[in-house]
Amino acid sequence: MKLLFLIGNSAVGKMTVGQELMKITDLRLFHNHMSIEPIIEIFGYFNRTAVNRMREVIFEEFAASDNYGMIFTYMWAFDKQSDWDYIEHVKEIFRQKNSNAEFYYAELVASKEIRLQRNVSENRLKNKASKNDIDVSNQRLLNDDEKYRLESYEGEIPFENYIKIDNSNLSPRDAAKQIKEFFNL
Repeated sequence: MKLLFLIGNSAVGKMTVGQELMKITDLRLFHNHMSIEPIIEIFGYFNRTAVNRMREVIFEEFAASDNYGMIFTYMWAFDKQSDWDYIEHVKEIFRQKNSNAEFYYAELVASKEIRLQRNVSENRLKNKASKNDIDVSNQRLLNDDEKYRLESYEGEIPFENYIKIDNSNLSPRDAAKQIKEFFNL
């Protein structure tokens, strides 16, 4: 069982690259908003507890399945210990269900200007209803940039299976190909 953490800042292209990666590998995509959007729809607001419980069930069931592996997109605040702990927690779920679990980390980076352009892409708005208020979504992106450090420092990621890709000028398909080839997925 393989678990690929596809990490990066808001609107960097995690979901879109994940969609392309799913097309060229046997990995299944669980993008962050697959758990966020239904909870917002049901509750009328973001309920972190419900989102986290929903993710737990998906991780547990998937890790116990015969699937090849999962792509999980995550906006990792590297300056928050709780985000580091969360990654370890998710890995532990997979380890408990599958002693042969392998973990991979692909970080995408792009400038704020490029991410603001991507924030209004048709695919993003189609898959993430909570992003459809463009002004609010843009402001959240800017606020997150100010509040958190969402790009790792050089050498900060201690894991063996790690790649950092500046996908500013790459198509999602090309970024996905780089990830597939680098990890031999």
